[in-house]
Amino acid sequence: MSVTFRTVQAQDIARICSFARTEEEQFFFFPAATWPLTEEQLQASVDKRSDSTVIEFDGVVVGFANFYKWEQAGTCTIGNVIVDPAIRGKGIGALLIEQMIDIARTRHQASEVTLSCFNSNVAGLLLYPKLGFVPYAIEERQDKQGRRLALIHLRLAT
Repeated sequence: MSVTFRTVQAQDIARICSFARTEEEQFFFFPAATWPLTEEQLQASVDKRSDSTVIEFDGVVVGFANFYKWEQAGTCTIGNVIVDPAIRGKGIGALLIEQMIDIARTRHQASEVTLSCFNSNVAGLLLYPKLGFVPYAIEERQDKQGRRLALIHLRLAT
């Protein structure tokens, strides 16, 4: 298994957009976007965020994440996390989050890394604590159909 990380490139955007198979998956990945996700929406997010990173498996992009908040010697907040559905459950998400933690520590000297996960995103809620993230707050939100959700905020001290 050959896994590499690199900065997202324009030619990656369409592939990343295809990872969200349903409106709910897209909502977990990019709550502000409208369904279906367009390359323009994702590129606009990349342009406003920091350290947009892809993970490649055997030369193919299989995951994506970035920071929507980053502070020198402060907090970096991971967002837009998504993994190719064809390879989910094989540890790619964990490798990607670990890479983002490393970027936060080395590039931004972050003292903590945070992320948020909706209560219905079971895969995320099971993964993040395994990587050391601890819940610290819950915020009420609504999905695109107006249903109540809990957005669980988690943090990891670096």
